[in-house]
Amino acid sequence: MMNTENNISKANRKINSLPKHKASSTKKFNDSFWGYLMIFPTVAGLLIFYIYPFFKTFFYSFTNMGAFGEYAWTGIQNYKSLLTDTNLWLALRNTLLYTIISVPISIFLSITVAALLNAKIKGLTVYRTLFFLPAVTMPAAVAMVWKWLYNSDYGLINYILSKFSIKGPAWLSDPKIALYSIIVVSIWMTVGYNMVIFLAGIQGISKNYYEAAEIDGAGPIAQFFKITIPLLTPTIFFVSVMSLIGSFQVFDYIFMMISTNSVALESTQSVVYLFYKNAFMLQEKGYASAIAMVLFAVIMIITVIQIKLQKRWVNY
Repeated sequence: MMNTENNISKANRKINSLPKHKASSTKKFNDSFWGYLMIFPTVAGLLIFYIYPFFKTFFYSFTNMGAFGEYAWTGIQNYKSLLTDTNLWLALRNTLLYTIISVPISIFLSITVAALLNAKIKGLTVYRTLFFLPAVTMPAAVAMVWKWLYNSDYGLINYILSKFSIKGPAWLSDPKIALYSIIVVSIWMTVGYNMVIFLAGIQGISKNYYEAAEIDGAGPIAQFFKITIPLLTPTIFFVSVMSLIGSFQVFDYIFMMISTNSVALESTQSVVYLFYKNAFMLQEKGYASAIAMVLFAVIMIITVIQIKLQKRWVNY
């Protein structure tokens, strides 16, 4: 400890002994060096795992790439083929339907649960843990458990329904309800994670607002809609943006719960699943790269629209 203090004092004396402009430039250099050194791992990770693959994918979207990395330049042919690809439009429809249903319900339930778990009740920590557990569970494991629950022959859900003389449907093989079954799993997975974020936002609201509302005679419901929701809009905006991005990238539940030969695959496959099928099953990596770029453009456009519209309803 003494050696460290001596080294620091020696360095300070050296800097002080220099002319002012040299000492100032030396200090700036040291600050800049250590600052750039600290952010280097993050920047290197972004360049290697995000930025470089993005431009590589963009380049391959204009090629016909083979299974072993060989490619031939095709121009915009892949994008022309996408315009007439019915599978892409069906996947976009499924993804949009999945997003429109799952995101609002998930946010509403998360806010409700966060408000309830902000109250002083017995076993509060246990309840919060139980709600958050799905968020820290592997999606593959969750999908396997729910696939068993949804099984039309020996699944727990249909077994319970049979006790009430109700014949359960084929949850994952009926094209009419398979997507909605996956949406239920997605909501169950995301409520706990979003709840923690909303709970932090609620606890950041000053109690003075609620005390003033109680004096004016406002009840819990009025306080929730007149105080909690308006002051929680920045958090709602953040969660909505992240949830929309995540919902457009849904893949694991569909991949794990819907078999490749299922009649419900066409009505449930997402854009990311279509990308996976073209890239790794059909070995059409150039075409798959074009699908990835279309998905990127859709997400970017929707995110920009959200950022523009948030000025009308977010209270900072």
